[in-house]
Amino acid sequence: MSSIVEERTIASEVVGPEVEVAVVPAAEAAWFDQQLATHHNLGAGRSVGDYLRQTVKVRGTVAALLVWGPACYELKDRDRWISWSAPQRVARLKLIVQNRRFLLLSDKEAAPNLASQAMGAALRALPGQWQEAFGYRPLLAESFTDPEVYAGTCYRASNWEPVGFSTGYSRDRAKFYIPNERPKKLWLYALDRQARRHLRAVQVPADCQPAVTPPPGGVLPVNQPQMLSLLEAIRVAPDPRAKNTRFRRGPVLAIVAMALLAGRREIAEIARFATTLSQRQRHLLGLPRKPTTKAFYKVPSYSVFYALLTQLDGEAFAAHLAAWLQAHAEALPQALAMDARMIRAHLGRLARAQPEDGAPPAVASSDQKEGTPRGG
Repeated sequence: MSSIVEERTIASEVVGPEVEVAVVPAAEAAWFDQQLATHHNLGAGRSVGDYLRQTVKVRGTVAALLVWGPACYELKDRDRWISWSAPQRVARLKLIVQNRRFLLLSDKEAAPNLASQAMGAALRALPGQWQEAFGYRPLLAESFTDPEVYAGTCYRASNWEPVGFSTGYSRDRAKFYIPNERPKKLWLYALDRQARRHLRAVQVPADCQPAVTPPPGGVLPVNQPQMLSLLEAIRVAPDPRAKNTRFRRGPVLAIVAMALLAGRREIAEIARFATTLSQRQRHLLGLPRKPTTKAFYKVPSYSVFYALLTQLDGEAFAAHLAAWLQAHAEALPQALAMDARMIRAHLGRLARAQPEDGAPPAVASSDQKEGTPRGG
Protein backbone atom coordinates (compact mmCIF):
# COMPACT_ATOMS: atom_id res chain seq x y z
CA MET A 1 0.00 0.00 0.00
CA SER A 2 2.73 2.47 0.94
CA SER A 3 4.39 2.31 -2.45
CA ILE A 4 1.14 3.19 -4.19
CA VAL A 5 0.54 6.05 -1.79
CA GLU A 6 3.96 7.60 -2.12
CA GLU A 7 3.86 7.60 -5.93
CA ARG A 8 0.67 9.62 -6.18
CA THR A 9 0.66 12.71 -8.38
CA ILE A 10 -2.92 13.94 -7.83
CA ALA A 11 -4.45 17.22 -6.78
CA SER A 12 -4.56 17.54 -3.01
CA GLU A 13 -5.10 20.17 -0.36
CA VAL A 14 -3.01 20.77 2.73
CA VAL A 15 -5.56 21.64 5.41
CA GLY A 16 -3.34 21.77 8.47
CA PRO A 17 0.15 21.01 9.79
CA GLU A 18 1.25 17.63 8.43
CA VAL A 19 -2.27 16.80 7.16
CA GLU A 20 -3.13 16.52 3.47
CA VAL A 21 -6.46 15.58 1.87
CA ALA A 22 -6.45 14.23 -1.68
CA VAL A 23 -9.08 13.13 -4.19
CA VAL A 24 -8.47 9.60 -5.42
CA PRO A 25 -8.12 9.48 -9.23
CA ALA A 26 -9.91 6.85 -11.30
CA ALA A 27 -6.67 4.90 -11.76
CA GLU A 28 -6.49 4.23 -8.03
CA ALA A 29 -10.19 3.63 -7.37
CA ALA A 30 -9.72 -0.15 -7.45
CA TRP A 31 -7.02 0.00 -4.75
CA PHE A 32 -9.16 2.32 -2.65
CA ASP A 33 -12.26 0.12 -2.93
CA GLN A 34 -10.23 -2.96 -2.07
CA GLN A 35 -9.16 -1.38 1.21
CA LEU A 36 -12.80 -0.74 2.07
CA ALA A 37 -13.88 -4.22 0.99
CA THR A 38 -11.20 -5.77 3.20
CA HIS A 39 -11.31 -3.56 6.28
CA HIS A 40 -14.70 -1.81 6.48
CA ASN A 41 -17.63 -3.68 8.00
CA LEU A 42 -19.96 -2.41 5.24
CA GLY A 43 -17.57 -3.17 2.40
CA ALA A 44 -16.83 -0.82 -0.48
CA GLY A 45 -20.40 -0.10 -1.58
CA ARG A 46 -21.47 0.91 -5.07
CA SER A 47 -20.49 4.06 -6.89
CA VAL A 48 -23.67 5.98 -7.74
CA GLY A 49 -24.28 9.56 -8.87
CA ASP A 50 -21.70 12.18 -7.92
CA TYR A 51 -19.21 10.13 -5.94
CA LEU A 52 -15.95 11.30 -4.38
CA ARG A 53 -13.18 9.26 -2.76
CA GLN A 54 -10.81 11.04 -0.37
CA THR A 55 -7.59 10.02 1.32
CA VAL A 56 -6.24 11.80 4.38
CA LYS A 57 -2.48 11.66 4.76
CA VAL A 58 -0.80 12.48 8.06
CA ARG A 59 2.95 13.13 7.86
CA GLY A 60 3.02 11.61 4.37
CA THR A 61 1.19 8.36 5.21
CA VAL A 62 -2.42 7.61 4.33
CA ALA A 63 -4.28 7.48 7.63
CA ALA A 64 -7.95 7.47 6.56
CA LEU A 65 -10.26 6.85 3.61
CA LEU A 66 -13.59 8.62 3.11
CA VAL A 67 -16.34 8.21 0.54
CA TRP A 68 -18.93 10.89 -0.26
CA GLY A 69 -22.02 10.37 -2.42
CA PRO A 70 -25.67 11.37 -2.96
CA ALA A 71 -27.88 12.18 0.02
CA CYS A 72 -31.03 10.31 1.02
CA TYR A 73 -34.06 11.39 -0.95
CA GLU A 74 -36.17 12.15 2.11
CA LEU A 75 -35.32 12.24 5.81
CA LYS A 76 -37.93 13.58 8.21
CA ASP A 77 -35.51 14.85 10.85
CA ARG A 78 -33.07 16.32 8.31
CA ASP A 79 -35.82 18.06 6.37
CA ARG A 80 -37.30 19.44 9.59
CA TRP A 81 -33.84 20.75 10.59
CA ILE A 82 -33.49 22.55 7.25
CA SER A 83 -37.19 23.51 7.22
CA TRP A 84 -37.38 23.64 3.43
CA SER A 85 -40.37 22.95 1.22
CA ALA A 86 -40.93 19.75 -0.76
CA PRO A 87 -40.14 21.39 -4.13
CA GLN A 88 -36.94 22.82 -2.69
CA ARG A 89 -35.92 19.43 -1.33
CA VAL A 90 -36.43 17.75 -4.69
CA ALA A 91 -34.70 20.53 -6.63
CA ARG A 92 -31.73 21.05 -4.28
CA LEU A 93 -31.03 17.57 -2.95
CA LYS A 94 -27.65 17.42 -4.70
CA LEU A 95 -26.45 20.24 -2.44
CA ILE A 96 -26.37 17.68 0.36
CA VAL A 97 -23.64 15.03 0.24
CA GLN A 98 -23.52 11.88 2.33
CA ASN A 99 -20.48 10.46 4.09
CA ARG A 100 -20.92 6.84 3.01
CA ARG A 101 -17.69 5.34 4.30
CA PHE A 102 -15.03 6.36 6.81
CA LEU A 103 -12.11 4.02 7.44
CA LEU A 104 -9.05 4.54 9.62
CA LEU A 105 -6.00 2.63 8.45
CA SER A 106 -4.41 2.48 11.89
CA ASP A 107 -5.58 1.56 15.37
CA LYS A 108 -7.36 4.27 17.34
CA GLU A 109 -5.15 3.52 20.33
CA ALA A 110 -2.07 4.44 18.30
CA ALA A 111 -3.39 7.99 17.76
CA PRO A 112 -6.38 8.81 20.02
CA ASN A 113 -7.44 11.93 18.08
CA LEU A 114 -6.75 10.61 14.60
CA ALA A 115 -10.39 9.93 13.67
CA SER A 116 -11.66 13.43 14.48
CA GLN A 117 -8.51 15.01 13.03
CA ALA A 118 -8.93 13.15 9.73
CA MET A 119 -12.67 13.83 9.55
CA GLY A 120 -12.18 17.53 10.27
CA ALA A 121 -9.52 17.83 7.58
CA ALA A 122 -11.70 16.00 5.05
CA LEU A 123 -14.66 18.27 5.77
CA ARG A 124 -12.59 21.42 5.32
CA ALA A 125 -11.33 20.22 1.95
CA LEU A 126 -14.62 18.74 0.75
CA PRO A 127 -16.50 21.82 -0.64
CA GLY A 128 -13.63 22.90 -2.88
CA GLN A 129 -12.77 19.41 -4.04
CA TRP A 130 -16.41 18.60 -4.77
CA GLN A 131 -16.86 21.80 -6.76
CA GLU A 132 -13.74 21.08 -8.79
CA ALA A 133 -14.95 17.55 -9.53
CA PHE A 134 -18.65 18.21 -10.25
CA GLY A 135 -19.04 21.94 -10.92
CA TYR A 136 -21.03 23.02 -7.87
CA ARG A 137 -20.46 23.66 -4.18
CA PRO A 138 -22.33 21.50 -1.64
CA LEU A 139 -23.83 23.14 1.43
CA LEU A 140 -24.51 20.31 3.86
CA ALA A 141 -23.14 16.86 4.72
CA GLU A 142 -25.07 13.99 6.28
CA SER A 143 -24.01 10.70 7.77
CA PHE A 144 -25.34 7.83 9.88
CA THR A 145 -24.02 5.73 12.73
CA ASP A 146 -25.45 2.57 14.21
CA PRO A 147 -26.07 3.37 17.92
CA GLU A 148 -25.88 -0.34 18.76
CA VAL A 149 -22.29 -0.46 17.55
CA TYR A 150 -20.82 3.07 17.53
CA ALA A 151 -21.27 6.01 19.88
CA GLY A 152 -20.44 8.53 17.14
CA THR A 153 -17.66 10.10 19.22
CA CYS A 154 -15.64 11.00 16.13
CA TYR A 155 -18.58 12.83 14.56
CA ARG A 156 -19.34 14.76 17.72
CA ALA A 157 -15.69 15.68 18.18
CA SER A 158 -15.51 17.03 14.61
CA ASN A 159 -18.62 19.19 15.17
CA TRP A 160 -21.29 17.13 13.44
CA GLU A 161 -24.73 17.75 14.90
CA PRO A 162 -27.00 14.82 15.87
CA VAL A 163 -30.51 15.65 14.66
CA GLY A 164 -32.50 12.43 14.94
CA PHE A 165 -32.76 8.97 13.45
CA SER A 166 -33.54 7.22 10.20
CA THR A 167 -36.82 5.33 9.95
CA GLY A 168 -35.11 1.94 10.00
CA TYR A 169 -35.40 0.94 6.34
CA SER A 170 -32.78 -0.39 3.94
CA ARG A 171 -32.66 -0.07 0.17
CA ASP A 172 -33.67 -3.23 -1.67
CA ARG A 173 -33.52 -3.61 -5.45
CA ALA A 174 -36.77 -5.55 -5.67
CA LYS A 175 -38.92 -3.76 -3.10
CA PHE A 176 -37.09 -0.43 -3.09
CA TYR A 177 -37.08 -0.21 0.73
CA ILE A 178 -37.47 -2.94 3.36
CA PRO A 179 -37.60 -2.59 7.19
CA ASN A 180 -34.42 -3.54 9.05
CA GLU A 181 -35.59 -2.69 12.60
CA ARG A 182 -32.31 -0.84 13.26
CA PRO A 183 -32.76 2.96 12.96
CA LYS A 184 -29.49 4.78 12.46
CA LYS A 185 -28.46 7.98 14.20
CA LEU A 186 -28.46 10.92 11.79
CA TRP A 187 -25.66 13.49 11.85
CA LEU A 188 -25.47 16.76 9.89
CA TYR A 189 -22.54 19.07 9.22
CA ALA A 190 -22.97 22.52 7.68
CA LEU A 191 -20.35 23.01 4.97
CA ASP A 192 -21.40 26.67 4.82
CA ARG A 193 -22.25 28.86 7.81
CA GLN A 194 -25.52 29.83 6.14
CA ALA A 195 -26.32 26.33 4.87
CA ARG A 196 -29.85 26.18 6.27
CA ARG A 197 -30.74 29.64 5.06
CA HIS A 198 -29.35 29.00 1.57
CA LEU A 199 -31.15 25.66 1.21
CA ARG A 200 -34.57 27.16 1.95
CA ALA A 201 -34.10 30.59 0.34
CA VAL A 202 -35.79 31.68 -2.88
CA GLN A 203 -32.45 31.25 -4.69
CA VAL A 204 -29.27 29.40 -3.78
CA PRO A 205 -25.81 30.98 -4.21
CA ALA A 206 -24.49 31.19 -7.76
CA ASP A 207 -21.83 28.51 -7.24
CA CYS A 208 -24.55 26.11 -6.02
CA GLN A 209 -27.03 26.70 -8.85
CA PRO A 210 -25.59 24.10 -11.29
CA ALA A 211 -26.82 21.41 -8.88
CA VAL A 212 -30.43 22.63 -8.87
CA THR A 213 -32.86 20.63 -11.00
CA PRO A 214 -36.54 21.46 -11.68
CA PRO A 215 -38.85 19.35 -9.52
CA PRO A 216 -41.20 17.00 -11.39
CA GLY A 217 -44.89 17.73 -11.80
CA GLY A 218 -47.15 17.35 -8.80
CA VAL A 219 -44.57 18.40 -6.18
CA LEU A 220 -46.30 21.12 -4.15
CA PRO A 221 -45.00 23.34 -1.33
CA VAL A 222 -47.86 22.06 0.88
CA ASN A 223 -49.37 18.64 1.45
CA GLN A 224 -52.87 17.62 0.32
CA PRO A 225 -54.78 18.55 3.53
CA GLN A 226 -52.98 21.91 3.60
CA MET A 227 -53.84 22.49 -0.06
CA LEU A 228 -57.53 21.91 0.60
CA SER A 229 -57.41 24.12 3.70
CA LEU A 230 -55.72 26.85 1.67
CA LEU A 231 -58.39 26.54 -1.01
CA GLU A 232 -61.13 27.09 1.57
CA ALA A 233 -59.34 30.11 3.04
CA ILE A 234 -58.60 31.74 -0.32
CA ARG A 235 -61.90 31.15 -2.11
CA VAL A 236 -63.61 33.87 -0.03
CA ALA A 237 -61.40 36.56 -1.55
CA PRO A 238 -63.44 38.85 -3.86
CA ASP A 239 -63.41 38.10 -7.59
CA PRO A 240 -63.20 41.25 -9.75
CA ARG A 241 -63.99 39.39 -12.98
CA ALA A 242 -67.33 38.75 -14.68
CA LYS A 243 -69.51 36.06 -13.12
CA ASN A 244 -69.53 33.74 -16.12
CA THR A 245 -65.85 32.80 -15.91
CA ARG A 246 -64.90 29.17 -16.57
CA PHE A 247 -62.22 29.10 -13.86
CA ARG A 248 -63.57 30.02 -10.44
CA ARG A 249 -61.58 32.38 -8.24
CA GLY A 250 -60.96 29.80 -5.47
CA PRO A 251 -58.91 27.32 -7.52
CA VAL A 252 -57.12 30.09 -9.44
CA LEU A 253 -56.14 31.97 -6.29
CA ALA A 254 -55.12 28.73 -4.55
CA ILE A 255 -52.75 28.03 -7.45
CA VAL A 256 -51.42 31.59 -7.24
CA ALA A 257 -50.86 31.20 -3.49
CA MET A 258 -49.04 27.88 -3.87
CA ALA A 259 -46.95 29.26 -6.72
CA LEU A 260 -45.91 32.23 -4.59
CA LEU A 261 -44.98 29.86 -1.75
CA ALA A 262 -42.95 27.82 -4.25
CA GLY A 263 -40.94 30.91 -5.21
CA ARG A 264 -42.70 31.82 -8.47
CA ARG A 265 -42.61 35.59 -8.95
CA GLU A 266 -43.94 36.16 -12.49
CA ILE A 267 -47.32 35.42 -14.08
CA ALA A 268 -45.63 33.24 -16.69
CA GLU A 269 -43.99 31.23 -13.89
CA ILE A 270 -47.35 30.82 -12.14
CA ALA A 271 -48.93 29.59 -15.37
CA ARG A 272 -46.13 27.05 -15.82
CA PHE A 273 -46.52 25.99 -12.20
CA ALA A 274 -50.20 25.26 -12.86
CA THR A 275 -49.31 22.89 -15.68
CA THR A 276 -47.25 20.73 -13.28
CA LEU A 277 -50.32 19.89 -11.17
CA SER A 278 -51.31 16.24 -11.39
CA GLN A 279 -54.81 15.32 -12.57
CA ARG A 280 -55.76 14.36 -9.01
CA GLN A 281 -54.54 17.70 -7.66
CA ARG A 282 -56.52 19.52 -10.35
CA HIS A 283 -59.61 17.50 -9.44
CA LEU A 284 -59.23 18.27 -5.73
CA LEU A 285 -58.89 21.97 -6.49
CA GLY A 286 -62.16 21.91 -8.43
CA LEU A 287 -60.71 22.80 -11.82
CA PRO A 288 -63.00 22.15 -14.83
CA ARG A 289 -62.86 19.00 -16.92
CA LYS A 290 -61.96 19.08 -20.56
CA PRO A 291 -65.26 18.83 -22.51
CA THR A 292 -64.19 15.79 -24.53
CA THR A 293 -63.15 13.65 -21.56
CA LYS A 294 -64.03 13.17 -17.90
CA ALA A 295 -60.50 12.16 -16.90
CA PHE A 296 -58.63 15.31 -17.88
CA TYR A 297 -58.83 18.55 -15.89
CA LYS A 298 -57.74 21.84 -17.42
CA VAL A 299 -55.61 24.49 -15.74
CA PRO A 300 -55.87 28.27 -16.18
CA SER A 301 -53.82 29.80 -18.97
CA TYR A 302 -51.55 32.83 -18.71
CA SER A 303 -54.41 35.11 -19.79
CA VAL A 304 -56.64 33.82 -16.96
CA PHE A 305 -54.01 34.55 -14.33
CA TYR A 306 -53.25 37.92 -15.91
CA ALA A 307 -56.91 38.96 -15.99
CA LEU A 308 -57.45 38.06 -12.35
CA LEU A 309 -54.18 39.28 -10.86
CA THR A 310 -54.18 42.66 -12.59
CA GLN A 311 -57.65 43.38 -11.17
CA LEU A 312 -57.34 41.66 -7.82
CA ASP A 313 -57.72 43.43 -4.48
CA GLY A 314 -54.20 42.73 -3.29
CA GLU A 315 -54.89 43.85 0.27
CA ALA A 316 -57.73 41.36 0.72
CA PHE A 317 -55.84 38.48 -0.88
CA ALA A 318 -52.71 39.21 1.19
CA ALA A 319 -54.79 39.33 4.37
CA HIS A 320 -56.42 35.94 3.67
CA LEU A 321 -53.15 34.24 2.72
CA ALA A 322 -51.21 35.76 5.63
CA ALA A 323 -53.90 34.67 8.07
CA TRP A 324 -53.77 31.12 6.70
CA LEU A 325 -49.98 31.05 6.94
CA GLN A 326 -50.08 32.25 10.52
CA ALA A 327 -52.70 29.67 11.49
CA HIS A 328 -50.57 26.85 10.05
CA ALA A 329 -47.14 28.23 10.99
CA GLU A 330 -46.24 25.34 13.29
CA ALA A 331 -46.93 22.72 10.61
CA LEU A 332 -45.29 24.55 7.69
CA PRO A 333 -41.55 24.69 6.93
CA GLN A 334 -39.83 28.01 7.56
CA ALA A 335 -39.17 28.32 3.84
CA LEU A 336 -42.86 29.19 3.40
CA ALA A 337 -42.85 32.02 5.93
CA MET A 338 -44.35 35.14 4.32
CA ASP A 339 -46.16 38.06 5.90
CA ALA A 340 -48.90 40.27 4.43
CA ARG A 341 -46.44 43.02 3.49
CA MET A 342 -44.27 40.59 1.51
CA ILE A 343 -47.34 39.07 -0.20
CA ARG A 344 -48.60 42.54 -1.18
CA ALA A 345 -45.17 43.38 -2.61
CA HIS A 346 -45.19 40.27 -4.80
CA LEU A 347 -48.76 40.91 -5.92
CA GLY A 348 -47.83 44.47 -6.78
CA ARG A 349 -45.17 43.19 -9.16
CA LEU A 350 -47.63 40.79 -10.74
CA ALA A 351 -50.23 43.53 -11.20
CA ARG A 352 -47.69 45.62 -13.14
CA ALA A 353 -46.81 42.76 -15.49
CA GLN A 354 -46.81 43.32 -19.24
CA PRO A 355 -49.37 41.08 -21.01
CA GLU A 356 -46.96 40.17 -23.79
CA ASP A 357 -44.28 38.39 -21.78
CA GLY A 358 -45.13 38.78 -18.10
CA ALA A 359 -42.13 41.00 -17.39
CA PRO A 360 -42.79 43.81 -14.90
CA PRO A 361 -41.63 47.29 -15.89
CA ALA A 362 -39.45 47.53 -12.79
CA VAL A 363 -37.70 44.37 -11.64
CA ALA A 364 -36.71 43.93 -7.98
CA SER A 365 -36.17 40.60 -6.26
CA SER A 366 -36.96 40.05 -2.60
CA ASP A 367 -35.43 37.83 0.02
CA GLN A 368 -38.13 35.43 1.14
CA LYS A 369 -37.09 35.52 4.76
CA GLU A 370 -36.26 39.16 5.24
CA GLY A 371 -38.52 40.74 2.63
CA THR A 372 -35.96 43.38 1.73
CA PRO A 373 -35.22 44.54 -1.85
CA ARG A 374 -32.09 43.36 -3.64
CA GLY A 375 -31.26 45.37 -6.69
CA GLY A 376 -33.64 47.16 -9.01
